[in-house]
Amino acid sequence: MLAMVHAPPSTCLTHPSIHAASRLQKEQANIHRLPDLSVIQIFSFLPTNQLCRCARVCRRWYNLAWDPRLWRTIRLIGETINVDRALKVLTRRLCQDTPNVCLMLETVIVSGCRRLTDRGLYTIAQCCPELRQLEVSGCYNISNEAVFDVVSLCPNLEHLDVSGCSKVTCISLSREVSIKLSPLHGKQISIRYLDMSDCFVLEDEGLHTIATHCTQLTHLYLRRCIRITDEGLRYLMIYCASIRELSVSDCRFVSDFGMREIAKLEFRLRYLSIAHCVRITDVGLRYITKYCSKLRYLNARGCEGITDHGIEYLAKNCTKLKSLDIGKCPLVSDIGLEFLALNCFNLKRLSLKSCESITGQGLQIVAANCFDLQMLNVQDCEISVEALRFVKRHCKRCIIEHTNPAFF
Repeated sequence: MLAMVHAPPSTCLTHPSIHAASRLQKEQANIHRLPDLSVIQIFSFLPTNQLCRCARVCRRWYNLAWDPRLWRTIRLIGETINVDRALKVLTRRLCQDTPNVCLMLETVIVSGCRRLTDRGLYTIAQCCPELRQLEVSGCYNISNEAVFDVVSLCPNLEHLDVSGCSKVTCISLSREVSIKLSPLHGKQISIRYLDMSDCFVLEDEGLHTIATHCTQLTHLYLRRCIRITDEGLRYLMIYCASIRELSVSDCRFVSDFGMREIAKLEFRLRYLSIAHCVRITDVGLRYITKYCSKLRYLNARGCEGITDHGIEYLAKNCTKLKSLDIGKCPLVSDIGLEFLALNCFNLKRLSLKSCESITGQGLQIVAANCFDLQMLNVQDCEISVEALRFVKRHCKRCIIEHTNPAFF
């Protein structure tokens, strides 16, 4: 399909049936009344493979479909698409006016295209020096070599999503992965957003190399990177002092010592996910809340070592908190909820799923003080209908997720 984009068709498509042809002519007449800018605007909502199909309809659509304004982004979808070949064909067509270089392309999204290999990424790296965003989530055939090509040849790259790419263990300007290597000649990778969730082979050594080369990071997601430890977080905090959002959820070796390192981000940290980090207790939470007073989002679901004391530290120090998930924290009770209610008036989202010690009394205190609450999850909690109705009366915009069949 993508191999047929080089030459425009000479006539519009027709149907063999006379009635169908008549109907099609009327529809085409309506479409052709639209000005070029309107058609281009419609085309801008299409994924790349659909846009290429439109280019085969007629000569006018061919010319409009290849308008440079539509090719700041390539978005390919589908597990079966031969994405390496598609990228080669597309970049060749986009380089017609500027041989070997595609200056308009800034974003490539091929997440879920499992047939993508290093060859496809090498094509992008060679032809697209202005690339700013690359998403290859779930493309498990790509390796460190391909990532090296991209970050080396695309100096403006700011957003990189390699989540689920299990062969990727490092992001650097060096083909050899070693913690002893420093950035070459003072060069830095300009990446600010990096998602390495489900990169199971990533270890502290690789994280150290990433930190030394990607010092401008502001958003970092390491969900289910199960080999990361507190030592890796220590490396990260040495070099990446600008991180605003960090997720280490399901990193089972991260403990309170890791929280002490993360706390060095201080007021810069706004988003933190430590879900299912079972080694984190009130001690680690106290480190975070003491220094990261501007925290807005905290996911501590499944951190069973957190108690009402930890929630007290959180509520009194992070008063601007907007979203909190403490589901499956069995030691959090109504006492902790009272601290939240009396200090965190801006709370909009609260998840208490499977918190066995929570009762309707604690919920009523929250509802009476947090009027802006928009989402409340009390699934698998023993909450009465009366308490749920109280929440609904006081927080009228709140969506309540519950498992009480009597409340509707």
